[in-house]
Amino acid sequence: MEYFRSGLKSVLGTTTPGNQPTDAEIVERLFSRVSTSTLLEDRRDACRAIKALSKKNRLEVGAQGLDILRQVLELDRSDCEIVGYCLDTLCNITSKETFEEENENLNRQINVGEQFTEMFLKNPENVTLILGFMEEYDFRVRWPAVRLMTSLVASKPKDVQDIILVSPMGVSKLMDLLLENREVIRNDALLLLINLTKSNANMQKIVAFENAFDRLFDIIRGEGWTDGGIVVEDGLLLMLNLLRNNNSNINFFQEGSYLQRIAPMFELPPNLEEIGWTPQKVSNFLCVLQLVRTVVSPNNSAQIITACQKTLRNTNLLEALCNILMANGVPADILTETINTVGEVIRGNLTNQEYFTNVLAPSNPPRPAIVVLLMSMVNEKQPFTLRCAVLYCFECFLFKNEIGQELVVQTLLPSNTAASNLSMGQILCSGLFSKDHLSNWFSAVALSHCLIENPAQKEQLLRVLLATSLGSQPVSLLHQCAVYLQHTSKLQAKLGVLMLLAQWMSHSSEAVKIFLNVPGSMAYLTAQTSASEFDNNEELLQGLCAFLMGLCVLYNDNSVQNYSKENLSQLVEKRVGIDTYCKKLVEISRHEVYAKAAKQPQIKAKHSSELLLEFEFCKLLKSLEGVIIQALGVQRDLSNGMSELSLNEHENALLLQYKELIRDQDKKLQESQKTINNLQKSIQDLEAQIKELHETSTQLTDQNTLLKAQLAVNPSSKSSLETNEIPPPAPDVHLLEKIKKLEAENAEKDEELERVRKDQDDLLEVLTDQDLKLNSFKQRLRELGETVEDPDSDNNSENENES
Repeated sequence: MEYFRSGLKSVLGTTTPGNQPTDAEIVERLFSRVSTSTLLEDRRDACRAIKALSKKNRLEVGAQGLDILRQVLELDRSDCEIVGYCLDTLCNITSKETFEEENENLNRQINVGEQFTEMFLKNPENVTLILGFMEEYDFRVRWPAVRLMTSLVASKPKDVQDIILVSPMGVSKLMDLLLENREVIRNDALLLLINLTKSNANMQKIVAFENAFDRLFDIIRGEGWTDGGIVVEDGLLLMLNLLRNNNSNINFFQEGSYLQRIAPMFELPPNLEEIGWTPQKVSNFLCVLQLVRTVVSPNNSAQIITACQKTLRNTNLLEALCNILMANGVPADILTETINTVGEVIRGNLTNQEYFTNVLAPSNPPRPAIVVLLMSMVNEKQPFTLRCAVLYCFECFLFKNEIGQELVVQTLLPSNTAASNLSMGQILCSGLFSKDHLSNWFSAVALSHCLIENPAQKEQLLRVLLATSLGSQPVSLLHQCAVYLQHTSKLQAKLGVLMLLAQWMSHSSEAVKIFLNVPGSMAYLTAQTSASEFDNNEELLQGLCAFLMGLCVLYNDNSVQNYSKENLSQLVEKRVGIDTYCKKLVEISRHEVYAKAAKQPQIKAKHSSELLLEFEFCKLLKSLEGVIIQALGVQRDLSNGMSELSLNEHENALLLQYKELIRDQDKKLQESQKTINNLQKSIQDLEAQIKELHETSTQLTDQNTLLKAQLAVNPSSKSSLETNEIPPPAPDVHLLEKIKKLEAENAEKDEELERVRKDQDDLLEVLTDQDLKLNSFKQRLRELGETVEDPDSDNNSENENES
């Protein structure tokens, strides 16, 4: 501190004890010295002192010296020490963080760092200047240049991205930092690139083709793979940024054989259970799993997914994932994410699905891994996220896998061979009717995936018989589901069973027939669909019941007495009402739960109460919703047997009245549409005005920031600074009456001048016309032999005589 004081004295000169300068005055004098001093040493000392003040007084430093600091960077760029001071100062004043030394309330009020960042970026050459300093090898320049760029990206990422993309060799200069042997610079460069590649596909592609993957793998290998520190995590996060939602980079990653280079990260030591997992290793391993999931994500193109799945199988990475799945001592979050990863690696790939079928758990006796996972899914003591992951993995196993679907259903059918172990089908059936409502939902959804686009298994599952009690006659699985639906009071269980029945009964008239024969089934659906009061997501239950009623009409073969298509249509029309029914059916797809479930196949829920609808059911509903409404409308017309010709006079008059009403409403609708168009045009005009005002506001904000810093120099203006306002000057009334009298006089003079000009133009036209006529008459007289005197020639003769 004493050194700092002596430095200030050398720069500012001595001051009397009773007249200590304020911080604003010190900053002003320092910048004056920087801009006026001819000695480099003086400028360097002043910049050192400014850097020391830039945290506590960054409002004053930024407001007074932003342009001066940039000027120093340009003129004194050969001196690494003064450049380093200026870069550090700029880094401090543009930082989003609040320093301990500064006024925290002021920073929170006006966002000093973001304001100065915006002002600094208004000149794109500033970013180009900083990129140039990144090529300087001197540590005093290169490191603060990286930190300054990181600070700029943190506040205004989109602006910096756009500038760097058009800057010559801008990305190349950043990528060279990954080869830096000084770890502090390299690690900060990693953080900079992570922020710079977010949500910008063009930046991601350029960085990827600048050998980013090679350099990142070199860094990760040097740090010890997943056993390394946070630098490994940063490198993996940058890879994720480059690959996520970017098919071009994923294709490049797969074709460049980078997937194979992930293999060392999945190698687990034999004594892992004794060593344990450090928190950093858990974070690193989760990033690796996310990396694998990114390249086989269902959101990617089918071609890329198939190629990546094949590579993961051929390089034994699928085997490594399954080994982790069955290993002991694996943390719950790692196990959960591994289950999700295995699911997406095998999803829709028959070869990988067959491999997973043969994976055995290290138990005595050995059991299939799928069975062990399903046992965890129906176990209410297991973590909720783990149970969701198992369901997603099981769905991926059955996706486009008719062999797997048949395998599950076959375990439920009567067999001559006695099975000593639990099968997949038995686990699902026990979970379907257990006391745990989550197990009901999980098992119902899992069973429904055995039936998707597989009519043969729908028929086979109808053969499954259950013994409800000792000595009672066994009933079919579908019959028991319909009975369970009527008696359970748990909403999740009801929704799960309804989704199972919907998948089962769609495109299956035999399943519809069995359901209609269950006593009370249609009465239950009718009561739920016609209910008018609901809360706590009961509208979903009523909508699904309406959907199931529609399936009973749509796939009805008229083989059940009293429940033909015509009878069910009349039941819907009379007991529920067509309008009410359509409203209940359409309400499902408008619900926020539907919107969330229909986004992606994986179930993502933070709490068990969020498990209501499922992805494949949403697809089924979307495909059949309109068909059901149309079928009900057709059935109603057929049952009425009416046409416009068969109506009596009164009914025809009523029909004409309705037609007239429709025409009137149509006319009003067109007028409303015109009004809407006019309003939209007005809105566009207002948006343009708002944009213009926003730009003006931005300029005023910058000016206000500078003015507040200048006002800080004068203590008498403290009240204006606190209120964050600068009072406008009062208008002079006499003066105003005088930018008005002058204006009126000017207008009169302009009108008079215009009249004179018009008269001159008219007179000129008359004179020109007379001159032409006079010349014509003179020429005519000459032709008739008359002598005509020319005034111009007389004047010329007189001039010659005089000369």
